[in-house]
Amino acid sequence: MIEGKEHYEKIDLWSLGVLCYELLTSTAPFEKTGHTATYKRIAKVEFTLPDHLSFEACNLICLLLQRNPKQCLPLKDVLKHPWIQKYQKNP
Repeated sequence: MIEGKEHYEKIDLWSLGVLCYELLTSTAPFEKTGHTATYKRIAKVEFTLPDHLSFEACNLICLLLQRNPKQCLPLKDVLKHPWIQKYQKNP
């Protein structure tokens, strides 16, 4: 989206990865001082995962934040992911 290219529903899955990151860390994954630096990090999908996140949470975020949104984990597989399953009330 920041590159001005056409986008489709897969970008919503990418955004889900950003949301998971933000909810678990209270920070944005790509944020840097200045819009230009942030945009570059978004375009490169350049982020680091804090050590306090579980392996499962990191795995889900990485499966969603793909450089090519077409490669993002499909929604049906997100729902089956071990991190989601672990906290689902009614499996």
